[in-house]
This record gives sequence, structure tokens and C-alpha cells, in this order.
Amino acid sequence: MSVLCGFGYWVQGFRCFPWLALNFHMAHNLSLHPSALQLVQNSGNLPMVAKPLYGILSDAFYINGAHRLPYISIGVLLQVLSWGPLALIPSAREALPNLMACVLLSNLGASITEVAMDALVAEYGQRHRANGLQSYAFMASAVGGILGNFLGGYFWPTAASKTMFFVFSILLIFQLAISMAIKEEALGIQAQTSHYDDRQSSSILGIMGSQMSNLRRAIQEETISSSLVWVVSSIAMVPLLSGSIFCYQTQCLHLDPAVLGMSRVVGQLVALSASFLFDRFWKSVTMRKLIGCTQALYAFSLLLDLVLVKQINLRIGIPNEIFVLCFSSLAEAIAQFKLLPFIVLFANLCPRGCEGSLMSFLASALCLSSIVSGFFGVGLASLIGITSGDFSSLAGGILVQFVAAMLPLRWIDRVPASPPIVEKEKKRGRSKRSRRNKRIGRVVLRLLYAYRRERESETLQR
Repeated sequence: MSVLCGFGYWVQGFRCFPWLALNFHMAHNLSLHPSALQLVQNSGNLPMVAKPLYGILSDAFYINGAHRLPYISIGVLLQVLSWGPLALIPSAREALPNLMACVLLSNLGASITEVAMDALVAEYGQRHRANGLQSYAFMASAVGGILGNFLGGYFWPTAASKTMFFVFSILLIFQLAISMAIKEEALGIQAQTSHYDDRQSSSILGIMGSQMSNLRRAIQEETISSSLVWVVSSIAMVPLLSGSIFCYQTQCLHLDPAVLGMSRVVGQLVALSASFLFDRFWKSVTMRKLIGCTQALYAFSLLLDLVLVKQINLRIGIPNEIFVLCFSSLAEAIAQFKLLPFIVLFANLCPRGCEGSLMSFLASALCLSSIVSGFFGVGLASLIGITSGDFSSLAGGILVQFVAAMLPLRWIDRVPASPPIVEKEKKRGRSKRSRRNKRIGRVVLRLLYAYRRERESETLQR
């Protein structure tokens, strides 16, 4: 289980390695228009929206008596069938429709793998009381993401994109071999999940309908619904100009890919540090105050791109490389941290037995809002006339981003005023809440990292 879990999560975190190569390939080799580049990036994330469906299917459908490892293998195989052709078949990476099909297939496979692995870790941890397995999985993902960004930025100038695609395909083949070599009953979780065998008389549609009904009742709870509406709208209404910023950094400023890769590493470290500070010191802060300050800080961090576009940093003696390395990913790190209080709040409020469904629904809603934000960015770039050779209006687009990011503060009252973690009874009630938090703690950490990975195709270039 340690090998299956550790290597599997590490590979999924390492996905930023081929994605960095793909972004540079589309921008330099295919010479895509900034809006077209961003359109491909955001459209490729559409399979991520259906994550709750993958979870329900994994719960309801058994394949040869197992319902976790087969889905992991299927997801990994789909990724091999996407990155492999990109590495070996020139027409797959040179024709935009073929490339788009490979991107969609890759994200479909990654979504299925992530859902099945999260469920497997949850079942194994509950069965064997392996409480540290979730932290181990999160650290493996984080190490994979940091290493992938670092190596991607370092090797891209010397290694062809197809070589990086091929290297990642080999890693996926190793993961596929591991998942197929291990039998699910050897992990000791079969007895825990066999309750579906007693429901063979019920139709699959009936099972799925019952689960969807429970999810709908949970979402209708006032605190959950109001918080969900605020966080989704605060993301969706900000038009992302990541494709334009990426092209400006590489085509106008001619920044080294290693600098862009390391800026992502810095952003991840900032997000992890902020999460640690929240866990240690900021849990008792009023949620409305914490989210309001975070949203305002996010809006002002978007103006850092304006400093770069106007070259104000050079006037005060900061080179472009140093400025991008230290500040380019700061806005994304703040946006990632903003989700943490909401995730903790949802985890504490969701009804018993609906934790996985509600958190998967939140993940898909966040992904959908990110996609909408990217599409708005494409429309804004086209409206103000940003092209590959003309970035004169980019500063105006960044100001529009700033104003859009400040608007959600007008309805901040929809965010609960209480802290995200409310202490209950001291003994019995608190121990009950503690047991519940242990069960859903893995979802909090994995959802944060999964959301970052879902947006890496949009913000990897920042």
C-alpha cells in the first residue's frame, strides 16, 4: 500500500512536468494566439467537472470483484494513451484538434485515478486505522509537484517537448504495472466494501439516485449553499489572463523556462506555509474577516502583473527574473489558500455519510468556476485586442481583473461570521467531531492540491 499510494500520488503531482512542456510547445512550436492557448488550457479541464460521477460509479460498479484498483488502472491507461501519442506521433502534437483530444483524454484519466485513489486511501485508512496515510499521500503529491516544476523548467530548453512527454509516459506505465500487480483483496478492504453485493436487487440508477438525493439535501442547507455561491462566484467572475501573461513573459521579456518553473515552486511553498499558519493560528479568526482580508489581498496581488507589464520593477532596481521568481505565483497561492477555510467549514457541516459526495461536488464546482473564469479571460483578451505581437492593452486587462476581484467583497455577508471550526461539547461531543475530522481530513488536504493541479494548466505560466 505504501508503494501503491506513494508512487501513485507522486506521479499525479508530477503531471506539471509534461504540462509545462505542453504549454511551451503550444506557445513556441505551434505559435498559438494567447486566447487560443488559454482556450485549450481551460477546455482541457472539462473532464474534471464530472468527478462526483466517477466517485459514484466507483462505489456502485465492481470489476472482477474490485472497485478501486481497476478504476486506478483505467485512469492511468487513459493517461498513457494520451501522453504516449503526443511523444511518439508527430501529428498528435502538431495538429491542434488531435492535441486537444489528447489533453481531454489525459485529464479524464487523471480525474478517474484521483477519485479512485482518494477512495482507496480512505477505505484502507479506516480499515487498518492508518491515520498517517493521508498525510503521506499529500506529501507525496506535493513532492511530485515541486520536483515536476523544477525539472520541467530546467530541462525544457535542452530537451524537446516530445522527450518530456515520453518520460512521463514511462512513469505512467510503471504506475499501471504496480496497480495491476496488486490484488485489491490483499489490501484487506474487500470486506468493508462488499455491502453493495447485498443491493444487487436494486438498480444502479436507483443507487445513484439515492446518493444524488442525499447530496441535494446537503447542498440546500443555508450555510453550505450561501458559502458555495460566494466562493464559486468569487472565482468565476475574475477573468484570467494567464495565456496572455505567459506569452508576454516568454515572447516579450524572453524569460528562461527555469525561472517560470521555479516561480511555481515558490508559489506552492507559500500556499503550504499559509495552510500551516491557518492550522496553527488562524482557525479561531472569524471566517468572514479572514476571507475578506484574503480576497482583498488576492485582488491587490493581481496588480503585481501590472508592475511587470509597466516594468516598474526595473525602475526600482529589481530584474524581471527576480520579480517573476518571487511574485509571479503569489496570486495563485493566495487563491489556493482562500479555499481552505471553506473546505474546513464544509467538512464540519456536511451530513454524516455525505462527506465524500459533498466534497467531490465542491471540487467539481471549483473546477467549473475556474473554467468559466478562463473563458471570460479569453473574451476579455479578444475584446481589448491582445495579440501575440501586441500587448499594449494588457495593462488595462489587469485592471479589469483587479476590479472584478474586489466586487465579491460587496456580498461578503453571505460568508458565515463564525470561525470555520466551531468547538462543541468538551468531551463526548468533541471526540465525536474529532473522529469525524479524521475521516474527512484527507479530503481537505487532497482537495486543495487537486484544485491547484486542475488550475495548473491556467496558472503554470504565471
